Amino acid sequence: MAVGPFCVPPNPLLGCDPPCPPPRLSALPRSALCCLRPGAGAALRRAMAAALKPLVAVGQVTSTPDKEQNFAACAGLVREAAQRGACLVFLPEGFDYIGSNVAQTLSLAEGLDGALMRRYAELARDCGVWLSLGGFHERGQDWAATQRIYNCHVLLDSAGHLVAAYRKTHLCDVELEGRVSMKESSFTNPGPEIVAPVSTPAGKLGLSVCYDLRFPELSLALRRAGAEILTYPSAFTVYTGSAHWEVLLRARAIESQCYVVAAAQTGKNHEHRTSYGHSLVVDPWGSVVAQCHEGPGLCYAEIDLEFLHRIRREIPVQSHRRHDLYSTVELVP
Repeated sequence: MAVGPFCVPPNPLLGCDPPCPPPRLSALPRSALCCLRPGAGAALRRAMAAALKPLVAVGQVTSTPDKEQNFAACAGLVREAAQRGACLVFLPEGFDYIGSNVAQTLSLAEGLDGALMRRYAELARDCGVWLSLGGFHERGQDWAATQRIYNCHVLLDSAGHLVAAYRKTHLCDVELEGRVSMKESSFTNPGPEIVAPVSTPAGKLGLSVCYDLRFPELSLALRRAGAEILTYPSAFTVYTGSAHWEVLLRARAIESQCYVVAAAQTGKNHEHRTSYGHSLVVDPWGSVVAQCHEGPGLCYAEIDLEFLHRIRREIPVQSHRRHDLYSTVELVP
């Protein structure tokens, strides 16, 4: 029998009996890909995948100091996203763990060549997806000398290769009396450079981490370098998140005319910390097109690059910017 514009199993291709007319590929749901038999439907599978816009998945987790528990939770989300047809899965800052104090945070850190990153590389290979791992506690090459870590956003391709590593350049030193107290610079080295956008199956991805969201100079630099998607894996507090999270993400999307993808920590990470959550995706017009509910989970969004480039043509702010003027303003005595 037929349902709407597509067929349901089984049939030589999509599986109706009697056979249906050839389906219009763009009208097929993404889930119809799983109905195709690996051999006989290979050509149709490729054609259908090409007709669909890239799907990204955004993870929301509650990391704790238990690294094994955290990996199991994140791996479950990655596998679920891969089954849904996502080509790129985003995990938040602190996906590896969130320590309850500085000493524990430093003691649990690993290098990029450590066991945990090898497990994520294997996960990417097994699932056939790219992974944006935002906010890995990295023991860098200078660990022995500094005893400080980097807050490192790691990008793995679907073969498990490390494609890019961006180390957070803006460290969160905030003191809101009686509400929020953070001094990331007391145990973290600031990253030395911005990383050029990376071509992924979903588009050109610009890497940032959490507090970087408050600095439009970074997002605009990535936009000038060709970014189509900006990502801000985060662990915002409830106090700052409820006030600033969505409005900052939408502002970054509007001013850069990029998709913005923000995976977030949610809930009680340990006795001293609760995270805001609200992982979301914003399109280049500034509309929230996907958002997670409370608690761990996933949200999904299609990346429509034709829509993105139409917005850039219709409101060409990039060509209107006056870089010849922005550095000429002087302080008035």
